Amino acid sequence: MNNLRSVLLTGENPEKKRAEILESFNDGWAIYERIYEQLPTDDSWYKKPIPIRHPLIFYYGHTAAFFVNKLNISKFSDKRIDPKTERMVAIGVDEMSWDDLNEAHYDWPTVAKMHEFRQLCKALVLEFISTMPIKLPITQEDPAWIILMGIEHQHIHLETSSVLIRQQKLELVKKVFDDCPNKRTEFQDVPKNKLIKVAAQDVHLGKKDATYGWDNEYGTESVALKEFHASEMKVSNAEYLEFVLAYGYSQEKYWTEEGWKWVQWVKTDKPTFWVGDLQDFPNMKLRTAAEEVEMPWDWPVEVNYLEAKAFCNYKSETDGKKTRLITEPEWQAIAKDAKPDTNICLKYFSTCPVDQFKQGDFYDVYGNVWQWTETFFHPLEGFKVHPAYHDFSTPCFDEKHNIMTGGSWVSCGNEAIQSARYAFRRHFFQFCGIRYVQEE
Repeated sequence: MNNLRSVLLTGENPEKKRAEILESFNDGWAIYERIYEQLPTDDSWYKKPIPIRHPLIFYYGHTAAFFVNKLNISKFSDKRIDPKTERMVAIGVDEMSWDDLNEAHYDWPTVAKMHEFRQLCKALVLEFISTMPIKLPITQEDPAWIILMGIEHQHIHLETSSVLIRQQKLELVKKVFDDCPNKRTEFQDVPKNKLIKVAAQDVHLGKKDATYGWDNEYGTESVALKEFHASEMKVSNAEYLEFVLAYGYSQEKYWTEEGWKWVQWVKTDKPTFWVGDLQDFPNMKLRTAAEEVEMPWDWPVEVNYLEAKAFCNYKSETDGKKTRLITEPEWQAIAKDAKPDTNICLKYFSTCPVDQFKQGDFYDVYGNVWQWTETFFHPLEGFKVHPAYHDFSTPCFDEKHNIMTGGSWVSCGNEAIQSARYAFRRHFFQFCGIRYVQEE
């Protein structure tokens, strides 16, 4: 599986492009099947990892049905596999008002039946790819665009499914992949973070590369950035430990109003994937996909936006300098010269040390974990929805979703490029961490 990166829209030979699309589809499909091998029992598939998501059987079928549904919506095909299943697994990526999470309304197929459904969908798509007309460059009106949309959509759910599998009860998953072998298990051995100056500059947002893009990437926005100082590395588990040991989760002063409500709701004193008693923190463990391992203190901490913001407020107090998360334009400024040769697109099957992959002046500009930003998800000037997926972006332009940048170890295709614009609700967990900015 070596073609999990975005297919170029340009080229000279349509049949060569068809072969590239076919390889990209097959490789994406295969790795998606592979991650679901981590679910060994029926309970693994049908018990929800968290209350505000569907059980994993939904997401297994969802990406296959997406191809069929979008080809029909776009009127490039009228073929169906199983309309009932296609409707059942159609919507579910975010807790929108139309999401139906009442399990009494669902008569889920067996795992074997859902696997059969996926195989039939795959055969339909393979036949479509082999016969669809291709002209170059591929445009948003072309049938190939819908196939690329489906491939990139499956990349998104490769990541979100990996998060849900990690959130599933430990006894309901099995180990299939090996974690990154590099780690420091003594917190005092982790290198200290430092600030790197970034010069004032103009940043211009808007997709310029010749790959598939989601609707929110198109348009323009120009920002005149002042000089700023950003953390060289993403915040490690060791750096975040300072906030935890300062009883950060029990002090309302560090939290936004939304964040404090969340803390009171979940009743926690540490990040979700940390396991153990803080009174014995040197023996803390970390939940990875399918096991609990000795805490890798030099791996990036993985938190939601609310925790990331509280950590920054804590640093503002302790450092005496206003500390906040990086913004989308600031990340673009540090990313423009960085090469994504890093822990991305399944180079490893977990995070790695925060000082392992340097890209220019910073580490992990791309990869390892996403970085939360202060920027609300919003349309660029000239934004237009794509008629095949009118609700991909617009429901999230609500100031309840914050942009994440840079991708994670499992981010493939469109997720792993500079023009990507993804966002999540602030209380949701992804493989996402912290890069902070300090002001004098």
